[in-house]
Amino acid sequence: MTEPGQPILAQARSLIAADPDRFARSVFARLFALQPRLRELFPVEMAELRSVFVDVIDHVLDAIPASGGHDELVDFLAQLGRDHRKYGVLGEHYWLMYEALMSEFEYVFGDRWTPETTETVSQAMQLTTGVMRGAADSVTDPARWTARVVQKFTINRERAVVRLVVDGEAPPFAAGQYLETQIPQWPRVWRNFSPAIPPNDDGHLEFHVRAVQGGRLSPTIVRDTTVGDVWTFGQRHGTMRVDPDRPVLMIAGGSGLAPLRALLLDLATNADAPATHIFYGTRYPGELYELGVLHQLARSNPWLRVTAVSEETEDPWWITGAADPRQWGTELVYGRVGEVAARYRDWTDRQVLICGPSPMVFHTALQLRAAGVPGDAISHDPLD
Repeated sequence: MTEPGQPILAQARSLIAADPDRFARSVFARLFALQPRLRELFPVEMAELRSVFVDVIDHVLDAIPASGGHDELVDFLAQLGRDHRKYGVLGEHYWLMYEALMSEFEYVFGDRWTPETTETVSQAMQLTTGVMRGAADSVTDPARWTARVVQKFTINRERAVVRLVVDGEAPPFAAGQYLETQIPQWPRVWRNFSPAIPPNDDGHLEFHVRAVQGGRLSPTIVRDTTVGDVWTFGQRHGTMRVDPDRPVLMIAGGSGLAPLRALLLDLATNADAPATHIFYGTRYPGELYELGVLHQLARSNPWLRVTAVSEETEDPWWITGAADPRQWGTELVYGRVGEVAARYRDWTDRQVLICGPSPMVFHTALQLRAAGVPGDAISHDPLD
């Protein structure tokens, strides 16, 4: 329900919020009616995409009337435009989306669709589609690139390491960033994965994947990926980086080790890497499969210190044949990795990088801030 005298864009938000999925369904139905071939660009199951679509439109309608933050809005829309190139979206398609949006807004406003309402909503939707179109048209990197699986190692029923070689040449990306990824078993479905090694001249990629319960791509990768599969990649994202002039604290939960591992390997190529302490945590000790690599890295790089953390003291029945993490002589502590790291010592002099499942990252950051670490010293990728 909209309130009397409510600003037009606020009214639009309220009308969408009354039934957001119906709004999104109707917009896409109008879009596909204008150009039926566009349906082929989107995944078969669109529930998740519709949810994200509504969030974007709501954010736009909320941000435009605000007194500030417009530069951030433009940056946000520009990034969306660049990201949508991987679907095969072209500049002309944004005009069709504008038409679909305007038709649906006219429907939901009903008899309140006045000339003033039309103009206000039109300006907002022109901004949305125009910025996305302009950003997409300005990118010179390829919209997609591919790599072929050359090795796969199954660690246990939940984890696998996949190595690939790029077909041709990959667009530039940095250690610590993540890549939009599509696998052949799930066409037109994209997820973000972080390479566990820095970019290199040989075009090698390595991903450490944990099968997320209820997920699509990650369980398929762990279970079904085989040598010869061709993965497709879109844009790179993420600003995780190391300031070489400050000591570093890294905290990794499970497969969240991957981007931090890439950063460590990248740092190892420099003669003046900053003092770095990494806490590598898993639920069970048998899942600390990368501890040997970290141990060897620390032995040859005196600036690096490694602490392993396991929530449990014993492995479950389904983890068999795992190496005893104590064999490396690396410090092993039991508990939750974020809690262990936060109470380990005073980290207020450090830049902090956290990677792992969203709840782990969120709670670890809270504990570090409670321990006195400035919020602006803590970095992590966006939380789901």
